[in-house]
Amino acid sequence: MMSTTQKIHGSYKAAAKVKDYFQLIKFTLSFTVVFSCVICYLLAPNVLFNNSDTIIKAIELFVAGMLVTGSANAINQAVEKDTDAMMKRTGKRPVADGRMSQQEAYTFALIAGAAGVFMMYAFFNVPSAVLSAFSLFLYAYIYTPLKKVSSIAVLVGAFPGALPCLIGWVAATNAISPFVNIPEMAGEVSNAGGWILFGIQFLWQFPHFWAIAWVAHGDYSRAGFKLLPSDKGPTKFTALQAVMYAVVMVPFGILPYYYKMTGTVSLWIVLACNLFMIAQCLRLYFEMDVKAARRVMFSSYIYLPIVLLALLVDKIT
Repeated sequence: MMSTTQKIHGSYKAAAKVKDYFQLIKFTLSFTVVFSCVICYLLAPNVLFNNSDTIIKAIELFVAGMLVTGSANAINQAVEKDTDAMMKRTGKRPVADGRMSQQEAYTFALIAGAAGVFMMYAFFNVPSAVLSAFSLFLYAYIYTPLKKVSSIAVLVGAFPGALPCLIGWVAATNAISPFVNIPEMAGEVSNAGGWILFGIQFLWQFPHFWAIAWVAHGDYSRAGFKLLPSDKGPTKFTALQAVMYAVVMVPFGILPYYYKMTGTVSLWIVLACNLFMIAQCLRLYFEMDVKAARRVMFSSYIYLPIVLLALLVDKIT
């Protein structure tokens, strides 16, 4: 029989392994991504809140999304093992720290990714499964290696970063094109909503990610990552780019109201959030320091859940 000490040691090892897998999938980041996906699913006009099946479908979508996103993040950490080890903020990740082999990370990524895409196909539809597989491929095999080549990686990475919004919508509607009406809906209901939500999250990522890259510029530079729009690092040009994208977020924030997805209350909430983001980006432009960049970063973390939840609560179709 196992001794008490052996049992405690075994439990400790199991807990440590679970913690490593949580780090491998970047649980907090994955949760944020999948949160967007589920909210956008619920925003689709053919999803009814008074239907008990909606809760089950939302849970299925959450699990599938966590598997796909976790797979992409596992591949990211396996590929960036050596560069992660160079940076203070990532040096303790399981693959970089040597607690997990690259092969184990790749094996997990293959199983999780395949399971997640299959769930999207089995529980939802083919278009959402295809978009999930494409998003995984784009993040893991295009964006990840491109980070060392050019700052264009941020633009490329914004696509898989925003695709969860479209995936959630398509999981509900079974239609990708914005120029068709949603199947099984009475009347003329546009399918543009998924692309509008995609656009909001797509634009949001630029001030969000550039603020992170500004704060962690020393770490990223040592690892050879080129993530700021200027080759000279944190500059007025970088701050101006953040301001420009924040400004473009304003008209996109009006579109859910214009397309009758949501009502007046969320229109004003989203507008207030967009103006707040512009103000923070302007402070970065004028102050040009890490403190101001950190304000943009934390403001962006708050922005997305407030905007998405406001849209959901104020849903009218």
